[in-house]
Amino acid sequence: MYKKDWIDLNKNGVKDIYEDAQQPVEKRIADLLAQMSVEEKSNQLATVYGYGAVLKSRLPEPFWKDSIWKDGLANIDEQLTGLRADTVFAYPYAQHTTALNIIQRWFIEETRLGIPIDFTGEGIRGLNHMIATYFPSQLAQASTFNAALVRKIGEVTGREARALGYTNIYSPILDVATDPRWGRIEETYGSSPYLVARLGTENALGIQSQKVAATAKHYAVYSIPFGGSDGYVRTHPMVSEREMYMKYLRPFEYVIKNAALMGVMVSYNDYDGEPIIVSKKFLTDYLRNKFGFKGYTVSDSHAFEDIMDKYHITDDINEAARLALSAGLNVRTNFSSPTPFIMAVRKGVEKGTISKALLDERVGEVLSVKFRLGLFDHPYVLDKNATNIVHNQEAQHLALEAAHQSIVLLKNDKSLLPLDKSKYGTIAIIGPNAKEQKSMLSRYGPLHIKVETIYDAIQKEFLESKILYAKGTNHTDAKFPQSDIEEFSMNSAEEKMMNEAIEIAKQSDIVILSVGDNASTVGESASRLSLELPGYQNQLIDKIAALGKPMVLIHTGGRPASFVKATKTVDAIIENFYAGEMGAKAVAQVLSGQYNPSGKLPLGILKHVGQTPLAFPMMLADGAKGNAAVTGFLYPFGHGLSYAKFEYSDLKINATEFSTSGKIDIKCKIKNTSNLKGDEVVQLYFRDELASLTVYQKELCGFERISLAPGESKEIQFTIDKKTISLINQQLETVFEPGDFTFYLGSSSEDIRLKSTIHLK
Repeated sequence: MYKKDWIDLNKNGVKDIYEDAQQPVEKRIADLLAQMSVEEKSNQLATVYGYGAVLKSRLPEPFWKDSIWKDGLANIDEQLTGLRADTVFAYPYAQHTTALNIIQRWFIEETRLGIPIDFTGEGIRGLNHMIATYFPSQLAQASTFNAALVRKIGEVTGREARALGYTNIYSPILDVATDPRWGRIEETYGSSPYLVARLGTENALGIQSQKVAATAKHYAVYSIPFGGSDGYVRTHPMVSEREMYMKYLRPFEYVIKNAALMGVMVSYNDYDGEPIIVSKKFLTDYLRNKFGFKGYTVSDSHAFEDIMDKYHITDDINEAARLALSAGLNVRTNFSSPTPFIMAVRKGVEKGTISKALLDERVGEVLSVKFRLGLFDHPYVLDKNATNIVHNQEAQHLALEAAHQSIVLLKNDKSLLPLDKSKYGTIAIIGPNAKEQKSMLSRYGPLHIKVETIYDAIQKEFLESKILYAKGTNHTDAKFPQSDIEEFSMNSAEEKMMNEAIEIAKQSDIVILSVGDNASTVGESASRLSLELPGYQNQLIDKIAALGKPMVLIHTGGRPASFVKATKTVDAIIENFYAGEMGAKAVAQVLSGQYNPSGKLPLGILKHVGQTPLAFPMMLADGAKGNAAVTGFLYPFGHGLSYAKFEYSDLKINATEFSTSGKIDIKCKIKNTSNLKGDEVVQLYFRDELASLTVYQKELCGFERISLAPGESKEIQFTIDKKTISLINQQLETVFEPGDFTFYLGSSSEDIRLKSTIHLK
């Protein structure tokens, strides 16, 4: 069946149109659909989770010919990643490639039409596979404000995936983070729709450049669950349709249009009482008709069953299948057998409640992605390539570069940092994250990676200093999470840990506090009611601050903490949003000055949980007053210090009207006025001064990271199109209203160095 330049997938000895790589994809789909039975079509609408979940064997066995997937499948998810009891085929890498090739060969050779499998997996901070390259979390990647770097991360993720046999990666996450209580905030690119859209596009382009589909998630309006709690999974009722589109849908639209996104994951939640998974408005009207999506949608796990179990739209699985397919769902996913769903689809076609035309449309969208990935023509991967590709030196170097650029210096009083190695002979490292390996990692990333701890990295970086250690406190107290809303006294064991840390601190010349989160305090199913540091971490800071020692606080975690008190008592603060396998080394090199910090906050840090839903960009009225009001951020969007100093000058906006191309250019000059080499992230914001509807006070519309030697200057140019500064009206149309626009250039959303108001028409 394997011919010189084609595969006889249906084993008939004839080169059918769908087997001919020279034919247009549309013709190949039509030819294949014409040959498929209802059974074969219905199977292309289902996922099977890999071994240890739904699959009962690592490799094909005789019973496969009697299983539901004897007629094919849309995809197999997380097969032999190393997460479960499957490390025998997860590593060495070539063994995994061989295993997936064997499975693919079974579907090619043993099913009637030889339709290939799409092997899916997670990959939002590197491929979710054993010993793949572990990059910083998406929130940390966003802190780099480096679009080119995020593209490279996507390329490495896609390259490693393809080398191991995966063909579809569930990344990027395009949720916009506006409620820091939400546990999954760590998985986002921050609070700015523009930043999320830009970085999401680069990630998707990087992944798909490697002949791997990028499946963005979670569509739609998933990141603002009621009360900020992951468990409720209900979109907050205060979000109007206009704001919903402006803030939460536009990243999906942007990435679809600019990266030809192949996949979208449908979220669990509802909007205005309608579950997204049965919403024609979201899955067809917006996604396909307005945004131009040409790939296939896959449900988040159990989202299909939620139609019946959570939302009670119907108690009939046959009706649930009809509703989901009619709305625009392509593939059902769950950690259970797909048989009930597949049989419901078949029954619907038999009874006429699901038309054959609808079935063909949904199946055709799945097949389209498989054809575009080249799976019908090149279904197998060369086994030998994986060893030289996955987690190689080049990828690890990129992981370090990303970790370096993600570190945000929030505070540096009296230029305490970088630390003078000759001045601090004894360094105390105290806190629950100091020796915690997993403090650099987070969910949905690579598996079984050996990670250096912050303690170990500082020891290596400060070889001439005596390093002391005490844990001081656990991440959480014995009463957590109840302690988020109620104060409890320490038990004897907790008091002992605290006292030991104080004694260690007394012996030191400087204290480095390593505090923050772990998997119990942030992440999926780990939302919180408080934004304070969990457990007794604040008390640890207070007691050590009372000693009067110089103090550096390293906050490692997945959400920004409201450490108002620590900001007043600690000399320097470093924000480390889970910087990946090279994160500890990056932090230590920032402390020593070997690397000059340059990260910027991709969201604002609140002073108190009571400020929610305050998030950048905002639609607050100007001149908010009142003694009871706590206004503003503890640290604003875009904030991040450097050891270098930068001067902004020569702002030029030459146009007063858009050119025939619909664009204007904005230029400025940046000079490094210090004696240190450093990176600056130049941020461009705009404000529509007079609009027919309420608009954001200030909105990000450009950013550029530049590296400057001491005394060096560079001119930066931003090109802005009309759509970027247009208004979204109540009909959700993009409308440009001529008038005055103010453009701001600065080092953060509040540290504005240059601005100019011009009249545009």
